[in-house]
Formats: sequence, C-alpha cells, structure tokens
Amino acid sequence: MAGEKDNIFSSKVKYTGVFPFSDFYKFCYEWLTQEAGLDVIEEQYVEKIKGNSKDIEFKWAGDKKVSDYFKFSVKVSFRIIGMVDVEVVKDKIKEKMNKGIVEVKISSSIIKDYQGKFEQNAFKKFLRGIYEKWVIPSRIDQYSEKLVNDSDEFLSQVKAYLDLEGKR
Repeated sequence: MAGEKDNIFSSKVKYTGVFPFSDFYKFCYEWLTQEAGLDVIEEQYVEKIKGNSKDIEFKWAGDKKVSDYFKFSVKVSFRIIGMVDVEVVKDKIKEKMNKGIVEVKISSSIIKDYQGKFEQNAFKKFLRGIYEKWVIPSRIDQYSEKLVNDSDEFLSQVKAYLDLEGKR
C-alpha cells in the first residue's frame, strides 16, 4: 500500500445481554456498506465452542475512495463471549435469541496519496508536503471530521441496536 496513513479514530462499545446474533451481524454489515459507503470484507471469523456456549471473533476491513488522493480505511473487530441460545417471550410469542457479552472495536484511518503518485521520487515527496500543508489542509480536516463522525455514529448505532433488541 502506498501513501501515508493517519489513524484518526479508535473506540469501542461493550454490551451484556440478549440480542439476535444473525440480525446483529447483518445490521452492522449493512450499516457500514450502505450508510458509510464502505467496501467491506471479512478478514477473519472464528467460533470456539465451550460446553453449551460459544465465543465468536470476527474482523472486518472496509475502505472507501473519497477522491483521487484520499481513501478511508476502517477496521472493525467483534468479540462475542459466552454466547448461548435463549428463548424470549414477546407479546406471548416465543422468539429465539442469543445472550452474551458483545464487544465492538473500530479504528479508522485516512490514507493520503493512496495510489502512491507522490512516492515516486524525493522531489514528488517534497511537492506532496507542500500540497498537504498549503493547498489542502482544510480538505484534510473536512475528510478527517467526516470519518470520525461516521465511525462514532456506527458505534452509537451498534449500541442503540443492542439496547433496543435487549429490551424487546
């Protein structure tokens, strides 16, 4: 990967309670792809069975080209600990849900010159420094703010989803 990567956001949420795992998985994926516009791939998915419960870990990587010069890069890791199947009665109807501890971490970066156009020689690297310092600093701030807001909103949506599903 060419370019310069600036890590600009890192945070996590933790939830303990009842939730529908498959719906939660789908909700998170759709939010990142549709709301944030990221191209998301699953880098890892591991399930460990421990008696009648299981631990699940999966990691997603997403990116989005926002211009010819900037690209967003987002890493999301999920840990579900001690997940068990439970039945919940809602409006006199039994629903199958899951119960466990959910931890979602996100780290977001902005990649400048992701195509490496300014990496070809020392003179172009010098020009990139001038370009970033004098020509586009407000654009860097604007894109950084958008990525921070999207990342923070994702965590807020995850928390709201889990809180809402847990109260059903």
